[in-house]
Amino acid sequence: MKFEKIHNKGQAQLFKNQYLEMLTKTHPLVIWGMYLPVIIGLPYYAATRFDASGMKVAGLFIFGMFFWTFFEYIMHRWVFHMIAESPRAQKVVYVMHGNHHHYPRDKERLFMPPVPSLILASIIFSIQYLILGRNAFIFFPGFMLGYLLYGSMHYAIHAWNPPFKWMKPLWRNHHLHHYKNEHQGFGVSTTIWDRVFGTMFDLTKEKEDKEKVKELMFK
Repeated sequence: MKFEKIHNKGQAQLFKNQYLEMLTKTHPLVIWGMYLPVIIGLPYYAATRFDASGMKVAGLFIFGMFFWTFFEYIMHRWVFHMIAESPRAQKVVYVMHGNHHHYPRDKERLFMPPVPSLILASIIFSIQYLILGRNAFIFFPGFMLGYLLYGSMHYAIHAWNPPFKWMKPLWRNHHLHHYKNEHQGFGVSTTIWDRVFGTMFDLTKEKEDKEKVKELMFK
């Protein structure tokens, strides 16, 4: 699906029903508040109930965070930017991600809102539990912290200039994804997988269009 035009004001209307529309919006702190107890509580539960060692908890938790970055890349590249033929499929893609490309200044749709987020998180935890068993109580919180950091990084990229010089490639990679080529620059929290899969912009050859970047930044 091609996301062609950037709108500098307002936000997309995803549903005609005002209550459904309300459920598509959220604030980052709401999502952090929802998942922080899970991120802290589940590893503690695993450590006390299943006698998981500190080393095991730390290792699985960090691996969960790292695995999120791969999941993020896969979702962004092949789900959020999938080629949708039918109007219904195009609508789904637009609700999931296309609206962000059209309205990159919309602060209320950078995190998945609470209701669909809880449903999807429950499904993901169930799958991880089937594969990992009790280890999912440690892996899943790390995975979810990865998600929260990704959402917060995405927010920061659209809100501020990079706070550190080493972060500039990450900022530019995402900006170029918006205004230069949506088939590159899929990583938001890291550029690792763009480099691995060959979708990283060649930042030595790409000149930054400051006016285009301004269109992507919150006001």
